[in-house]
Amino acid sequence: MTDEQTLDLGPQARIVARLVAGVPEARLDDRTPCPDYTVGGLLAHLAHLTVAFRDAARKDLGPTTDTAPDAVVPPLPSAWRTTMPVHLDELADAWREPAAWTGMTRAGGVDLPGGVAAVVAVDELVVHGWDLARATGQEYVPDRTALDAAHAFLLEAAAEDDRGGGIFGPVVPIPSDAPLLDRAVGLSGRDPNWTPPKGG
Repeated sequence: MTDEQTLDLGPQARIVARLVAGVPEARLDDRTPCPDYTVGGLLAHLAHLTVAFRDAARKDLGPTTDTAPDAVVPPLPSAWRTTMPVHLDELADAWREPAAWTGMTRAGGVDLPGGVAAVVAVDELVVHGWDLARATGQEYVPDRTALDAAHAFLLEAAAEDDRGGGIFGPVVPIPSDAPLLDRAVGLSGRDPNWTPPKGG
């Protein structure tokens, strides 16, 4: 996957924070490449997972880390524009602590090693960052170290699934010479050429 404790979540967290700040209020009901979410739903999911993986790093286990990914996501907080950047910074800071990478923790109701949880968090930020950018027409260049880690994680997950699936859905075949982001997006079950449908 990646060399544990050399993976700084900060650069990718800042990129996601910039994307969050760029979401127009009028786009919250628009579709995203993630079929389960509107833009507002995706923001709510990001808000939840950011706190969950922050607490996973802190080994502060409880309601935030015990909720399964397929559970109903709470509504988007009314102060999301101000709270999400703060929580993204807290997420990055939490994973800068060496203790976060040791022992076991929990996220999404699943117990897993600290280092694995960190890579899952990075993967969520990279893939959902692409979702958010594509749905709202924003430029997206993920942090290269985060992208490398996410791609390796998704590739390994797809290789372990003998049904050709992946973490988020069936893998979309992408040429091996395509840009790395496109290949990661395909491994996540998304079409890199996805565009918002007319009318949102």
